[in-house]
Amino acid sequence: MLFDQVPDRQGTFAYKWEKYKGKDILPLWIADTEFKCAQPILDALQQRVEHGILGYTLPAHHASANQAVINWLTRQYDWQIEPEWLVWTPGVVPAFNTVIKAYCQPGDKVMVQTPNYPPLLAAPGINDMQKVEIPTVEDQGRWMMDLQQLEQQAADPACKLLIICNPMNPVGSVLNAVELDKIADICTRHNVLLCSDEIHCDLILDEQAKHIPASKIEALKHQSVTLMAASKTFNVAGLGTSFAIIPDPKLRLKFNQAARGIVPWVNIMGLAATEAAFTLCDDWHQAQLAYLRSNRDYLVTQINQIDGLRMNTPQATFLAWVDGSGLGVESPQRWCEAKGVGPSPGVDFGDKQFVRFNFGCPRHYLEQAIERLNK
Repeated sequence: MLFDQVPDRQGTFAYKWEKYKGKDILPLWIADTEFKCAQPILDALQQRVEHGILGYTLPAHHASANQAVINWLTRQYDWQIEPEWLVWTPGVVPAFNTVIKAYCQPGDKVMVQTPNYPPLLAAPGINDMQKVEIPTVEDQGRWMMDLQQLEQQAADPACKLLIICNPMNPVGSVLNAVELDKIADICTRHNVLLCSDEIHCDLILDEQAKHIPASKIEALKHQSVTLMAASKTFNVAGLGTSFAIIPDPKLRLKFNQAARGIVPWVNIMGLAATEAAFTLCDDWHQAQLAYLRSNRDYLVTQINQIDGLRMNTPQATFLAWVDGSGLGVESPQRWCEAKGVGPSPGVDFGDKQFVRFNFGCPRHYLEQAIERLNK
C-alpha cells in the first residue's frame, strides 16, 4: 500500500528529521506526514517546472485554483462562497497574525484556547496584545473548550478577538453544531471577532463527526475569518499556501490592508498543488483517511496499555495528545526521547505533562515507536 512505504528523508533537510539528526530517536513530532504526495500533485508541479517560467502570478488571477477552492468547499461542506471572499495567504500563521494586526489595537486582549499550536499561542504577544487563555476540559473521553470560561472572559470589553483551532490541535476534537452555536452566540453578544484556524478540517477520522466552517454559520458571517489550506491533508506544507475566507467586505478590506507590504503573494507552485489536490486527488484523500483511522486505533490501544500513559481517541487530525502525568517523571518528553521516540513537547502547547505524537506515518514507524516505549 502507498502509505506503508518508508520514505528516505536523508539529505532532504526536512525540519522534522533535522531535529534529531545523528541521534537514534524516531521523529514523531511536527505536523507533516511521512506520506508521498498524491501523483496528480507531483504531475502538476512537474508540468509547471517543465513550462520553464516561474515568474509573478497574482493569486486572484489564477482562475482555476480559485475555482478549485470554491468547488471543494461546496462538495466537502455544502458551503457556497463568493469568489471575492477568498484571500490567499502564505500559511495560516501569517494569516492569524494578520488578523490580530487588522482588528486589534496594542493592549487589546486576544483569547486563545489551550492547549494549542505554539505559533498561535505566541501570536498575541508578538503583536503587543494580552493573551487570555481559555482552558480545555475533558468530558466523557473528549476534550472541549471550556465554554463557561469563554463566556466569562468574552464579557471583558478589552477582549476583541477569539482564535480557535477546529479541528482542535493538539487534542483532535471536532466542534459540533451545538458547540459552534454557543461560540457564535458568545462572540456576537460580546462583539468578539472569531478567527477559526481550520487547517486540519479535511482530516476528519470520526465518521460520525462533521466539520462546519465557522464563516458558514449565519450568525458569524459578518464577524469571522476562516483559515484553511490543502497543506496538512495533502502534505504540501512546504509550499507555503493557504487561504482565508472572509465574507464581510469591511473585514476583508481591513485584513488586506494589514497584510499590504508585509505578507507576500502565494507562490505559483503552491497554487498548482492546491488546484490538483482539490480536483484530482479524491481517491488518495479517502485512502489516506482510512489509513489514518487504522493508525489512530492502533496507537490508542497501544498507548493505553503502557503504564503511565493515557490518550483519548482523536476525532480528527493525525495527531495524538498523550497524557504522561502517570509516569511520575518531571518531563514525559525527556522520558520518550530517552527511549528513542521524539514526539512534540507538551510544554510548547501549554501542558508539560503531555506529549503530542504524529501518527501520519507508515504503520512500521508506530510499531517501532511502541516497541521502544515498552522497553
